[in-house]
Amino acid sequence: MRGNAICMMAVALFATGFPAAEVLLETWGPISLIAARIVLACALLAPLWLWVDGWQRVLNAPWLRALGIGALGFGTGTVLLLVLQDFTDPITAVLIAATMPVSAVALEILFDRRRITKHFLLGTILVLLGGFLATGVDLRQGTFSGGVLFGILSSVTFAWGSRKTVKGLPEMSTFGQGTLTLIGAMLFCLATLLVFLAFGLPGIEASALGLKGWSMLLTYSWAAMAVSQAFWIFGVTRLGVGVASFHLNAAPFYVMLIMFFIGGSWEWNRALGAALLGLGVILAQRQGAKSTPIKFTR
Repeated sequence: MRGNAICMMAVALFATGFPAAEVLLETWGPISLIAARIVLACALLAPLWLWVDGWQRVLNAPWLRALGIGALGFGTGTVLLLVLQDFTDPITAVLIAATMPVSAVALEILFDRRRITKHFLLGTILVLLGGFLATGVDLRQGTFSGGVLFGILSSVTFAWGSRKTVKGLPEMSTFGQGTLTLIGAMLFCLATLLVFLAFGLPGIEASALGLKGWSMLLTYSWAAMAVSQAFWIFGVTRLGVGVASFHLNAAPFYVMLIMFFIGGSWEWNRALGAALLGLGVILAQRQGAKSTPIKFTR
């Protein structure tokens, strides 16, 4: 229960970033916005990490390993998702992102010997179906082309980064794991920004922010990234990346809830998707005598 509650909080906080990003992208380019977002997130988490773990544990942390995991897992995943949107459209990006549980479960099967029970398989199917319904989009509206490959790679790298953060840094505290890997992602995103600046590529626009702009940016960086990342790693530690990733598919439903409370409309298809997703999460974690592994024969 605790692990699932933590993951729900992580995804709910993550969802607050979508309305904020929509406002900010009116005057900012995506590359510059991501760089500003992750710098502010790290600026919040790094001092807290130093306060929580103490300077000795911070200095003795496996910096190179953690930075590499963050850059390869979360940094490349963020940039690849943007490339997907550039090659296709936001609808396709959302649909591909909803398939992340497949990547996460596949990694657990390959590296963690995840036991695939009938309950877990049925739960995964319900999570995927619920995730697609929660997006509120029509599969026929997507532009499925070669750019989808970037979305699949993004899904795999995010799943790999989440798993590797927990499995590959056992000597660190959970808070330290989340913070240091996010710093690695920041370095990758800043390097990407420098490349875009050097070659004059689009997506680097930025403008001065007023009170509303700063409130949106802080929501986007602190709530939807920094605090969400900390909760997310805690959740992955307790549930594993497979089940934890199921919760990510509820993000569109949380966005709908946020918009509903500020005057938007209620969409029953998203609510139904969230209900199916919740049922899938429960089934996937069900244990008992009937929950036997599925036998694969040649």
